Amino acid sequence: MRPWALALFAACSAPATLPDLARAEALENAGDVDGAIAAYKAAQVSCMQLQPARRAKQACGQALLGEPEELEHADRTDAAIAAYLAIPARAGDDATTAATAEYRAGELLVRAGKTKDGWTALWKVVTSYPDEPVAADALSSIVADGRTRDAKALAEQLNNLLTPLAETQIADNLVYSLADLDAHELGNPEAARSYYDRIPVDYPDSGLRDDARWYGAQLSEQLGDWPGAVKRLQGLLATREVSYGTGSYFSVWLDDAQLELGKVLRDHLHDLPAAAQAFRQLPKDYPASTLRDDALYELEITLLAANDPAGACKALRDLEKLEPDSKYMTDAKAKVRDCK
Repeated sequence: MRPWALALFAACSAPATLPDLARAEALENAGDVDGAIAAYKAAQVSCMQLQPARRAKQACGQALLGEPEELEHADRTDAAIAAYLAIPARAGDDATTAATAEYRAGELLVRAGKTKDGWTALWKVVTSYPDEPVAADALSSIVADGRTRDAKALAEQLNNLLTPLAETQIADNLVYSLADLDAHELGNPEAARSYYDRIPVDYPDSGLRDDARWYGAQLSEQLGDWPGAVKRLQGLLATREVSYGTGSYFSVWLDDAQLELGKVLRDHLHDLPAAAQAFRQLPKDYPASTLRDDALYELEITLLAANDPAGACKALRDLEKLEPDSKYMTDAKAKVRDCK
């Protein structure tokens, strides 16, 4: 191999695994719990000698978490909790490792019946590490438990965090959780919808954005605000064009929203042409959707209401071609008996 090629190969190759970590993993796989723990402890020291600094940080994080993980897998719960809780003070500037350790300690404490200590640890993850991904997991655990205890008190606590954590990664999760509580336990659909509406505006890159639009539309229907439902459904459907252009992401709600848009336009706003177009669009835009036969059946009904029997017959033929065993087939045929 030419010298320059050898240098390039060395530069592109992944760095070798820290020997102490490799030994810990081998002992773990062999079932030697105490040996693995000892190796992880050794790795917590040797990792600091690695270069560059980012490699040392990664290896030290693995070594720190490896010890309590091994204890946890060996059902040494109390020792695992203690080891997890000791990590934040030892993790330096590695917020990801510190947050992960605090979260795992909290979950173990709750499962062990030490509820107060467990929730204290989980709240700490949310408030002290709001930019770490695991903060969303901690918040989810808090909400799942708190909503069955005192939903109003939980909502007040979450609301108190909105301002201090407004510029952090957990902010959209806080808003979404408040919307969820208002929509269900607290029975305040107007407030819930207001929270859901904030997410696409204030946090346009949030992974909760499309869920918020969908649930906001559902609440609009519940409130009898049919134009509001259409607006939110159309906002959700507009994300398809952006996703199609970038080729990166499609919401799971898109085909549901397309079908629901047609129903709202037809049944509540009595705009039959717009409803028919919405139903026609679903099989075109979402060829893999399980709702295609729903859309064609609803299209048939809509065209019959619009006094377009020829169009209704075409919808029936399209349904027969697409899915001859559809659950709608018997009724669809009964509605247009004179099709040729």
